[in-house]
Amino acid sequence: MPFVRIDALGADSARLDALGRAVHEALVETIGIPTDDRFQVLTGHDGTRSTLRYDDYLGVRRDSGIVYVAITMRAGRSPAQKQALYRRIAELAQEYAGTEPRNVFVTVTENESIDWSLGNGEAQYAL
Repeated sequence: MPFVRIDALGADSARLDALGRAVHEALVETIGIPTDDRFQVLTGHDGTRSTLRYDDYLGVRRDSGIVYVAITMRAGRSPAQKQALYRRIAELAQEYAGTEPRNVFVTVTENESIDWSLGNGEAQYAL
């Protein structure tokens, strides 16, 4: 049950859709989420009224093609699964949206089952 937020500079609806598909497919392929488990917020920033800030931290040269991907999901994935996820997101973002891998910034935040309500005011994952 990942919740995904994607912020991209200068992205129109087609690019946002492509980035959303890239992230979703990577989640399905690398950590095995169900194909119908898609919850995303896709936001394009125009650089004037809203923008994204970035630098060349750790020697990665970023530019106006920057994309931030924030994934919140339940804990339990291995470091290898997360590394595969990051790689696959970068590959598919390039293939589907033309985003250079160096401009794909991904962060994962993990939480527990009780931290989710998927509707109806219920904690569906609470055991």
